Amino acid sequence: MYWLVENEEQLNVLINSGYKKAFIEVIPYNDTIHPVLNHVSLVYIRPIEASKGFMICVTHSESLNALNTRVNELVDKFEVLYCRDKKEILHYFPNKALYDITPPPHTYIRPTTPTHDLYYSKHKDNHELNLIIPIVKHYELCETIFGDLKANINREKTKYDEFFNNKTSMVFNSIERNGIRIHNETFSEHFHPVNGEYVYTQFNLKTTTTRPSNKFKNVNYAALNKENGCRKSFIPRNNRFVEIDISAYHPSLAAHLINYKFPTSDIHAHFASLYNVDYKKSKELTFKQLYGGVFENYKKLEFFQQIEKYVGENWSKFESDGYVECKISGYRYEKENLQNMNPQKLFNYFLQNLETSVNVLVLWEMVRILRGKKTKLVLYTYDSFTLDIDDSEEETLNDIREIFKKYKLNIKEETGYDYNFKE
Repeated sequence: MYWLVENEEQLNVLINSGYKKAFIEVIPYNDTIHPVLNHVSLVYIRPIEASKGFMICVTHSESLNALNTRVNELVDKFEVLYCRDKKEILHYFPNKALYDITPPPHTYIRPTTPTHDLYYSKHKDNHELNLIIPIVKHYELCETIFGDLKANINREKTKYDEFFNNKTSMVFNSIERNGIRIHNETFSEHFHPVNGEYVYTQFNLKTTTTRPSNKFKNVNYAALNKENGCRKSFIPRNNRFVEIDISAYHPSLAAHLINYKFPTSDIHAHFASLYNVDYKKSKELTFKQLYGGVFENYKKLEFFQQIEKYVGENWSKFESDGYVECKISGYRYEKENLQNMNPQKLFNYFLQNLETSVNVLVLWEMVRILRGKKTKLVLYTYDSFTLDIDDSEEETLNDIREIFKKYKLNIKEETGYDYNFKE
């Protein structure tokens, strides 16, 4: 039986085959172009019950026929489409059947073939490079990917699998789609040349701590320099930027873990009075103790007494059970997957997972509110959410503020006409 689907007759056979579950991989025009700006060249479909995969030609130099008008019909026929990276494939096929089988800690780096390496070493700037790489080589690559991952299809699904697929992948795909407007000359000066007035972020959700990174084309959007003027590159498409920052986020999350209530909303000011130091020093001391362990002279403070107790109990469970399960997400830090772990490091991982999990819930509600609105969420960085505000949608901004109240998070805001927020 054929493996290359390049005409209507072959496609109809596959559409009417009755297969309900399959693995999917997308070959775009060029692997280095952001999915928002990319197009589909080939679609690999491997029905779970089939003995091999099929390559559907959407557009490629070796094929006379293009099936781009009907590929969605095929994709929509499946009840489940297992995949390597749901967030990525959602850009090409916003299909509810997609199911990511490599959530953390099952990090998988997409391989290449020697042929792909050769073409990309010589022609990486060709925006249609994958259209000239032989289809058989793309097929070989996809068969390898499926072979590497097929065991994940049948493993027992966890609470975190569901959270990752139903919430995490969805919200970060939504942020990526929005993009952020740039001042082209300034952006090119600080980063790299760009054709167009928008750039797009790309989150890596599959990190050791589950805290996402955000890089694309060597631009680290999660750690943009605050001093060299590069933030002036980013400008609103609407009227202004509003950056919402969560105040004392990790101390707040730690307090949620131990059911501790601070007597004031300004947590750092509260600690400053207990430490008898200024505000800046207070922040420094609190973070050092959360991440590195409680200092001897502050062990009598009730908050840190409870933190130490929690850290110890969490570690005991980790040692005895071989894992600890995070609140909200259901993610498990498993002893067999972690090297050189200690009580404080485990607690830090726990905090980072809780941060991401709470943020996913916040983002989920934010995306729902912003659906169909001119106002866009354009940047997310751990405790910071940057909105591109249309001034006619002030009520929308108020609705977003209510989300943070719901999750008992204190916020502060900054408004500006570029991402520098200094003028």
